[in-house]
Amino acid sequence: MAKNVVKDRFYFHRDFLGSPDGRSVRILSEYYGPLRKIKRNKIFDTIVFFGSARIKSQADAEKALLNAPNSISKSKRKRLEKDLEMSQYYESARELAFKLTRWSKSLKGTKHRYIITSGGGGGIMEAANRGAKEADGISMGLTISLPNEKTGNSWISDDLELKFHYFFMRKFWFLYLAKALIVWPGGFGTLDEFMELLTLIQTQKIKKRVPIVLYNREFWNKVINWDYLVEAGTISKKDLDLFHISDSVDEIFQYITSFIEKYQLKGPNF
Repeated sequence: MAKNVVKDRFYFHRDFLGSPDGRSVRILSEYYGPLRKIKRNKIFDTIVFFGSARIKSQADAEKALLNAPNSISKSKRKRLEKDLEMSQYYESARELAFKLTRWSKSLKGTKHRYIITSGGGGGIMEAANRGAKEADGISMGLTISLPNEKTGNSWISDDLELKFHYFFMRKFWFLYLAKALIVWPGGFGTLDEFMELLTLIQTQKIKKRVPIVLYNREFWNKVINWDYLVEAGTISKKDLDLFHISDSVDEIFQYITSFIEKYQLKGPNF
């Protein structure tokens, strides 16, 4: 009888929790659930990597091209060759995540600081988690449930895959703990995350000082005509100071760690 009483309670009632009336409860669960895991793992802040899930590692891209049949069409071969070219971004993200993790592990204290965090999928996200793992550190993956698509790469640390249904709650957790963000070449999702971040900073909804870096000047200057946005008057010239563009892993590492050491370890963002 006691079991029936428990099942009749609304917070155990699957039909209620899955209904439109239960939406506010589901949203709250995507705040308190991740918060519980973050506290349990003593994570204080993060460095977030955004980027395409479609970019392959160099080894996988080389293997796909090598194993392609001779009868493959020109367009498909061109695609495989482009995949190999794009794999440089996977390897660069992996290297930077490794360097940042090794640096964060050198900091004093019992809390986990500046933990590499990604969307938890493949491509750049996988590279970020992989680099952290290879540096013998921990990393988070904020995955999202998608139809007909597997999420959650094998490099995410145990107990640190945070699975979301709502994109806006996932983006909240990307930004809430972030003390730096690196944006790699990507598609609609990457652009969405980056543009929302810029909007929140531009409108001062995010007040903390956060270094934002776009990796690869050629890619981003082709995707977005920044100068024309200024010329058209849709953004101000000073808005271009909200982010930094770089082509060098070493330069990004120095830029981010110097910023953190100057403004965050002992500054107002601590």
